[in-house]
Amino acid sequence: QVQLVESGGGLVQAGDSLTLSCAASGFDFEYSAMGWFRQAPGKEREVVTGVSRLGSITDYVDSVKGRFTISRDNTKNTIYLQMNSLKPEDTAVYYCARATKSSPSRLPQDYAQWGQGTQVTVSS
Repeated sequence: QVQLVESGGGLVQAGDSLTLSCAASGFDFEYSAMGWFRQAPGKEREVVTGVSRLGSITDYVDSVKGRFTISRDNTKNTIYLQMNSLKPEDTAVYYCARATKSSPSRLPQDYAQWGQGTQVTVSS
């Protein structure tokens, strides 16, 4: 079955960096776009970034542009989220998700499977 397992979350200070990983299994990884979403306490889940199946196309929401970088290694069935210059407002549970298409999407309904999430907490 499809499994998405996130790792790398933690407690950091504002301005620090953190790299999240998401190991995928149970499907043809190289045929699916992938995305990172996040959900802060009391807020709805929101898209952060997405990457096309071969990694050539990426998309970022404005709040993380220039600070976050998504990448993927299709030989390891893994995607990454490099987060730099972290801010307290980046505090959330971060989820990776498998898209039902080959290009990144900002729509949750375009994602078929989700990981369990990893907590990122940024202190001021």
